[in-house]
Amino acid sequence: MAGRTVRLVLLVGAAALASGSQGDREPVYRDCVLRCEERNCSGAALKHFRSRQPIYMSLAGWTCQDDCKYECMWVTVGLYLQEGHKVPQFHGKVSLNAWFWSTVFHTRDTDVTEKMDYFCASTVILHSVYLCCVRTVGLQRPAVASAFRALLLLMLTAHVSYLSLVRFDYGYNLAANVAIGLVNAAWWLTWCLRNRQRLPHVHKCIVVVLLLQGLSLLELLDFPPLFWVLDAHAIWHVSTIPVHVLFFSFLEDDSLYLLKESETKFKLD
Repeated sequence: MAGRTVRLVLLVGAAALASGSQGDREPVYRDCVLRCEERNCSGAALKHFRSRQPIYMSLAGWTCQDDCKYECMWVTVGLYLQEGHKVPQFHGKVSLNAWFWSTVFHTRDTDVTEKMDYFCASTVILHSVYLCCVRTVGLQRPAVASAFRALLLLMLTAHVSYLSLVRFDYGYNLAANVAIGLVNAAWWLTWCLRNRQRLPHVHKCIVVVLLLQGLSLLELLDFPPLFWVLDAHAIWHVSTIPVHVLFFSFLEDDSLYLLKESETKFKLD
């Protein structure tokens, strides 16, 4: 009992440390955000920000503080690149939260930890669909991405409410996640194949999507644990770690491409 308590305490501590990504913890980033908020997010400056803010961003809940974090993120990225460092990760909380609750659930299986594990997994899948929408559509049509985000939030709310208040249906939960996962895979693959000549780094995204679809069979085709220790679910968890590393590498390359593209347009203007 004491051992389990110690593990849970350590996990909570790890989650607290991981709640901010490397970029979030950078003094340059924090100082930039603080000065930006002091300069732009109060008084007349805040009124000016709200007056020029597009309606779709206002409806999406984009605040002055969010704008400061976004602008300072790119300032920090620029400094990292100037110094020859790798681009840091910012705001990496969604996947970490899912992995945290998955670890807690597999450490201590209770009704609460099981629900948190399942709900956070669904959140990650929907977040991946939203990320796909932002990259493929939202950069040109931000209003579409905002409306799609609202739809996904409604879907997640309905999904969680049904499983929490009506019936915790394992079959329905699996079918819903598989369906959304297939939509996500088809969307990413279609975009990647259409842009593979213009964006050579999309091959990483293609590999990630295909690997995840193949590894998902471990969740669908269960088998007895190997050596009575490693079952299909455990192997699936271990196998997805390098896949996420590859996906982050794709996001890093794609972000650098977009940054260079925006710098080129700025110089032309």
